Amino acid sequence: MITIKEAKTKKELKEFIMFSFDLYKGNPYWVPPIISEELDTFDKDKNPAFNSAEVHFYLAYKENKIVGKLAAIVNWDEINILKKSKVRFGWFDVIDDIEVTKALLEKVYELGNKHQLEMVEGPIGFSNLDKVGILTEGFDQIGNMITWYSMPYYVEHFEKLGLTKEKEYIESTFPFSNINPDFFQKASGLIKQRYGIKSLSFTKTKDVMPYVDKMFDLFNDTYSVLQSFVPINTIQKEYFKKKYISFINPEYIKFVLDKDDKMVAFAIMMPGYAEALQKAKGKLFPLGFYHLLKARNNSKEVVFYLIGVTPEYQSKGVTALIFEECYTTCKAKGIEMCIRTPELEENIAVQKLWKNFNPTINKRRRTYSKKL
Repeated sequence: MITIKEAKTKKELKEFIMFSFDLYKGNPYWVPPIISEELDTFDKDKNPAFNSAEVHFYLAYKENKIVGKLAAIVNWDEINILKKSKVRFGWFDVIDDIEVTKALLEKVYELGNKHQLEMVEGPIGFSNLDKVGILTEGFDQIGNMITWYSMPYYVEHFEKLGLTKEKEYIESTFPFSNINPDFFQKASGLIKQRYGIKSLSFTKTKDVMPYVDKMFDLFNDTYSVLQSFVPINTIQKEYFKKKYISFINPEYIKFVLDKDDKMVAFAIMMPGYAEALQKAKGKLFPLGFYHLLKARNNSKEVVFYLIGVTPEYQSKGVTALIFEECYTTCKAKGIEMCIRTPELEENIAVQKLWKNFNPTINKRRRTYSKKL
């Protein structure tokens, strides 16, 4: 018999987190989160996502043992601003028992019906900066800190239970040696001169901070054309500043400003933390922090996390400045492999940016949906 219990206390939420550690034990491709960071993400007093969302964390039990989990989420900004009548689910993991998946999804359906919502979609997090989707290809590829790994049988579970593909995402990699800087280095000078724009690079995090709000405003503007994009509000900006910006090498943050100092483009890269997180095993102490710091300073992989160009400049070659700055930094750091995080298959504009680097698609993932 399968029973479902809502995790509410810190102890229960930690059990919610630790189930994934048990499920993927010995899996060489799963990248564990930092447990304390995950607990903060689930803390209503620390994560501003809860200001505009109703969230329930559910654990499935069979014979008094945890066999599955998910978070059921109603994002009120998505419903009220975008008019998307949807309930989300995320942080989904289960053993290979479709009845467990069915029982967990029933809790999501209950929440959706309670609020008279029209559909369910997942796995997806609270916001557009959270993790998204289950893998459909690339199960033999190591993950990274901003994606969920998942079991191959999740696809079968969802489809047998009547869920259908909602969104498709692709991930890709390319060796740094694929980059021929000639095409963007030549264009960069001409574009600077023609439009009076300039690029900014940094060596200290404190110098980045005055520009971060403008970056998030540009992020909202750039990605608003994509389906289900929920703008980041002022409170969330402050939260993400602390959570992400201080964790990223300042050298890996690039901004482009116009002649009036208005931000027109940005790029954020991250060191490859995957192997360091595997060594940390979810804990910062005693050695986790050492492994992460070592990766921050010495990783030979770089993850292209976010890139955005204001619509006004998207056809003016501004990315040449971004790529020139990124190339210079990556070359100085001895980067060997470049990794692109999940991009919506429909986001052709972003995919075109990378075509000259001959990327190889190494993973696909998707979200699933069902009408209520």
